[in-house]
Amino acid sequence: MSEKSEHLRTVINNDGAAILDVDRGVITTLNATGAFVWERLQRNATLDSVVADLAQESGQDPVIVRRDVTDFARQLEESLSASNPHKRSQESRGVHHGND
Repeated sequence: MSEKSEHLRTVINNDGAAILDVDRGVITTLNATGAFVWERLQRNATLDSVVADLAQESGQDPVIVRRDVTDFARQLEESLSASNPHKRSQESRGVHHGND
């Protein structure tokens, strides 16, 4: 997830985030919590540090936060990978890069 994508542009504010796939003209919107996770993952934060930060900030049980963040990251990665035809074609051929 932390792999920088040339075709994605992000705007983040207190309300959440919008991720534009400039190649496809598709916008993915995130609520404030999703933006919190996205921003940290884009700065190469580890999943453990994202979970710890979010659990501390929200006052929620870290076990529940880990489950939710892991599910969110997986869904977002699938969504954004689906919007990247180059990555899809490589995956269909079994070609994977280090951070894929």
